[in-house]
Amino acid sequence: MIRMVVFDMAGTTVDENNVVYKTLREAINQAGFAFTLDEVLLAGAGREKLEAIRNVLAMNGVEDETLAKDIFTKFLALLDDAYRTLPVFEQPHATEVFHRLRDNGILVVLNTGYNRQTAEALTQKIGWAQGIDFDLLVTASEVSRNRPEPDMILLAMRHFGITDPLAVVKVGDSTVDVMEGRNAGCGINIGITTGAHTIDQLRTVSPEYIIHSLTELWPIVASPLAPVNQHI
Repeated sequence: MIRMVVFDMAGTTVDENNVVYKTLREAINQAGFAFTLDEVLLAGAGREKLEAIRNVLAMNGVEDETLAKDIFTKFLALLDDAYRTLPVFEQPHATEVFHRLRDNGILVVLNTGYNRQTAEALTQKIGWAQGIDFDLLVTASEVSRNRPEPDMILLAMRHFGITDPLAVVKVGDSTVDVMEGRNAGCGINIGITTGAHTIDQLRTVSPEYIIHSLTELWPIVASPLAPVNQHI
């Protein structure tokens, strides 16, 4: 029986038009680089943002922790400016799906590679409230190891006293999301094509399902013994 669904935020449940990764690219390129958005998404999607910067720089053979931290500081300042005027929306049907899960006794957890300040700014702009629309928010700020390590999911499990990872579903729009769920031992790991990575990119990490809309989630959760790969 499924007890909890863990959703990624940007690209999965939140539509912010890739502003975070566009801002990340801007901060990196202001340091003298010329990365494309696709390159930033490939190396950084789903990851804690300082780690994302390290990974993007490594694509150019650069390993400079001081530089990475300087870019991260710049990124946070640019992102704060962007969020003051940024229109942020939920991905289609996200609230509806959250409420259906909660109405059927299934916990809804949001987790993200953002820090808590950024993640809470997103939920507040959309109007989501913990205890009403979702049950818990876990961010990169709360764990020492980030995606693809399973620590955020394991923290959510401990919070609710869930000991069997097979009772947990992970949903995300990046390969790192799927890897996080698999590393946590989640019973079902689902890629969704509404965000960072394409269906072909998601296939490289072999999720049990790939979906194109959050509305496709309920039949999977309601029938967890359905044959795997039927949506890939």
